[in-house]
Formats: sequence, structure tokens, C-alpha cells
Amino acid sequence: MTETSLEGMADSLLGKIALISGGGAGIGRAIALAYGRCGAIVVVAEKDAGRADNIRAELDAAKVTNIVACADVTDADAVDSLIAKIKDGFGRLDILVNNVGDFLGVHKPFAETTRAEWSALYGVNLEHIFLMTHAALPLLRKGENASIINVSTIEAFRGIPNFSVYSAFKTGITGFTKSLALELAPENIRVNAIAPETTETEQIQILKWIPEEHQHMVKRWMPLGRYGQPDDAAGAALFLASSLSSWITGTTINLDGGALAAGGWRQTADGTWTNRPVITAHAHKA
Repeated sequence: MTETSLEGMADSLLGKIALISGGGAGIGRAIALAYGRCGAIVVVAEKDAGRADNIRAELDAAKVTNIVACADVTDADAVDSLIAKIKDGFGRLDILVNNVGDFLGVHKPFAETTRAEWSALYGVNLEHIFLMTHAALPLLRKGENASIINVSTIEAFRGIPNFSVYSAFKTGITGFTKSLALELAPENIRVNAIAPETTETEQIQILKWIPEEHQHMVKRWMPLGRYGQPDDAAGAALFLASSLSSWITGTTINLDGGALAAGGWRQTADGTWTNRPVITAHAHKA
């Protein structure tokens, strides 16, 4: 490999056809804009009409060739219609980013969940990846060094109480990514995933949920001192779509600021590390 700069990364996306699901906000929006800046032709599926209009306007303003479809990627007919548009317009697909995911407000013990909630969580967190990938494969096979990127979560690699069903489907993304990577490797289609830790988006506004007087603790809670931003995920998605990752398939990038490596370890106020409860002068018995 002779080119390792960002310029080289941009060149490797020039003219590529990239499809991003849920591309109207948060991580999906950041990926769509990043791909556009690097010369890709960007196709966005976004079910919210307002967000679809906004990302279309942003891509147009940046002079990025684009198709923005107001489409729900959990709907098989909507997915087929979108893939047909790409086939008619370009005849191929080079990059597929399966970005959609949501815990749907289901935050409670497993014993209190319902089959209807399981079904809804399956649809938005795993089944849509099956739908999108299955429908897109004929066009990906016509693409050039095609890349499939599944956006998962770091919760696929650790426990998350009161989100057991959500976690199960995210863990399923890992197995699907590894297995499909082996199936498609002989065709030079790479399949990888990104697993973000808590990231500031419209869906999760973590800093607004933390009282001002406790926000200083984030620097000790996260090894790299902050929660994620959508552009962090966009950088990983750029790498996985580019020729810089041409020998990487079947893997997941843990985009977590060091959280998984830290395990149960946390920094104390004086900068040392501990895996014991931190007792302060303000602590008291209940």
C-alpha cells in the first residue's frame, strides 16, 4: 500500500455508490456527509420526512450527487423499491451501511417485556439488516470491491441490564457479520461492523441527562474522557469503506473510547485507577 493519507481515503471513495439506512440524523447523517465529502454518490433511506428533507438539502448544498428516499427499511416493499431505484440509476452498489437501530424505549426487566416488543425490537435492530443486505446483494456483486458495514453497539460485547432483548439482537449482528464475511470473501465483498459506545445523537442526548454538577465525572468515567460524537463513527465507516481496509473483513471496530478495555476499572479524582467502589465524603448509608 502506497497511500495512507486522508486524501488517499477520499480518492478510494470517488464515484462510489453508497447506501446508508437511517441517514437523516445522528451517526447515519454523519456517515452520509462524510462519504459525500470524499466523492461518493450518496443514497439515503430515512423514514422521517423532515429529516429526509434536511439531509437532502445538506447534500445538495455540498454538491453531492444523491438520492434521498423517505423509506422505512423495516418494510420489505420499501427496501425493494429503494434498491430498484439504485439499480435503475446506477446499476450497481459499492457500499452498504446498515445503520438503523433503536431500543424503542423498552427499558425494563425481561420478565416484563412482551412478544410484541420482541418483534418490534427484532425488526428495527436485526431484521432490517437482513432485508437490506439480501435485497442489495445483487447490486453489491456488480460493485467494485464492495463493502458492507453494520452499525451495532458496544452492548453487543457486554451485558446491559433491562435491555436483554435489544442486546440479543445486537449480539446477533456480530455473528451475522462474521459469517456473511466468510460467504462473500471469495467475491471480494467485505463485511464488517462498528460498535459505538454511548454517542451524542438526537436519540441519545447523554450530556443533557447528566446534571451539570456531575458532568465533570465523565472524564473519569470514559477512558478517553468523553462520550462519542457522530463524526467518530463516520471516521470508522470511512475507513471500512475505503481501500485502507482492503484486507479487513468479518471484524468489528469497538468505537468506545476505551470503555470495553477498562471493564470495571474507573479513574478516581486523583487520576489513579480502581476497581473498587469510590467512597466520597458525601456518601451516607441509606
